[in-house]
This record gives sequence, C-alpha cells and structure tokens, in this order.
Amino acid sequence: MERNDIIDFKALEKELQAALTADEKYQRENAAKLRAVEQRVASYEEFRGIVLASHLKPLERKDKVGGKRTVSWNCHFAPGRTSQDETTEISQEKTLLQPETSAEFYRDWRRYLRSGPERYQALLQLGGPKLGHLFQMDVGFGLLGELLVALADHVRAADRLVVLGILRSLANTGRFALNLSLMSYAERESCRNLFQKLQAMGTPRPMKEGLSQEEQGLEKQPGGLQEEERLLQELVGLYQVD
Repeated sequence: MERNDIIDFKALEKELQAALTADEKYQRENAAKLRAVEQRVASYEEFRGIVLASHLKPLERKDKVGGKRTVSWNCHFAPGRTSQDETTEISQEKTLLQPETSAEFYRDWRRYLRSGPERYQALLQLGGPKLGHLFQMDVGFGLLGELLVALADHVRAADRLVVLGILRSLANTGRFALNLSLMSYAERESCRNLFQKLQAMGTPRPMKEGLSQEEQGLEKQPGGLQEEERLLQELVGLYQVD
C-alpha cells in the first residue's frame, strides 16, 4: 500500500463522533419540540426553554442531596474542570474558526465567540457557502436568530455582498421556514433592521478581498449591482420582512 493510501483512522473516528454528536443533538431537540407542541405551551419563551434544556437529565430518587451522585444531570458539564482549565483551553484554540460540522460550529459559537463583533467576523470568515454546507440539514433551534442579530448589529457597507451570500445560504438550509417562525420578537426586529440597512447600502463600492468565487463572479458582472438588488428583494420575501 502506498503512503498516500494509508487510512487515517483517528481522523475518521473524529469525523464519525462529530456526526453522531450532531445527530444526537438534532434528535434530542426535535423530540423536545414535539413534546412542547403536545403540551400546548403558553408562550414562545416556554417553548424555547424546553428545547434549550433538552440535554438535561431528570434527577432520580437515588440522586438525593447529600448522597453519592452517580449520574450527571447536565451532560455538558465536565467534573473537575476549573475556570483556569477553561481559560487555558480557550487560549489554545485556533484564532480562526474552522468548524467541520454543525456541532463544532455550535460549540465554538457558544463557548468562544462571546461578543457581537467576534461573532460577526466569524460569520464573514466562514462565508455563505461554508455555512450552507454546515447547516444543510438544519440550522438548529434558536441559532438562526442569533446569526441574524450578529449580522444586523455589525453589518458594514463593504461587507454587503458577503452578508447577502450568507443570508442566501441560510435560506436554503433545511427547515428554514420553521426556524424562521420560531424566532423571538426581538430577533424578528433585528432581521427587519438588517434588511433595512442592506437596502440603504445599495450603492457602488470597490472590490472587497476575501469573497468566495461565486461572490467574486457576481461582483465582476456588468450588472452586478442590479443582480445584488434582485437577490436582496428575493431574500426580503424569503425572510418574510414586512
């Protein structure tokens, strides 16, 4: 067997584990959504709370206070970890966000990208094609609104084409209409503000570095700006902006 034909089993195992984790999260949250619908919850906040807490395990009778705890009620908590450990882990992370799966993106988005500017730059770095690939099955409950808020709060005229590409890719993800309908009022307002800003930015500008091949092709076309405006109007309809 040649050197190039050697199978990297560690990489395959990592990829499989990430896929299993993402599938488990999807199944868990989907089951929580169905339970919330069956329970006829009174508000969106209650529905959101049920889904976001879907990873928590109920305490059993033997897990009483003062007794020996045999099971973790929060599967995302690692025993023995200190704030120093978390700080060290964060400092060792790569500067650039490079998720290969939706589960890795969700982890990094929650754990390492705490501020709005950091999240905005991470979205620009990944771009529409990469985000569309990561979330081709589903963006995930609650995440779509957070992505739109980050874009709305920090969008710049120089980034208009990249942001349009991101919005187009997100609109093509699985169950987009459902995720859109589950956004909170504040997230809907941010979405509306984002499109208002994009519409106000519809003026010619110099070529920007860092665009994908698809975005560069759109930028270079003689009618590139007109094509952007057509795309913007299409996205206004997809995102149900009043």
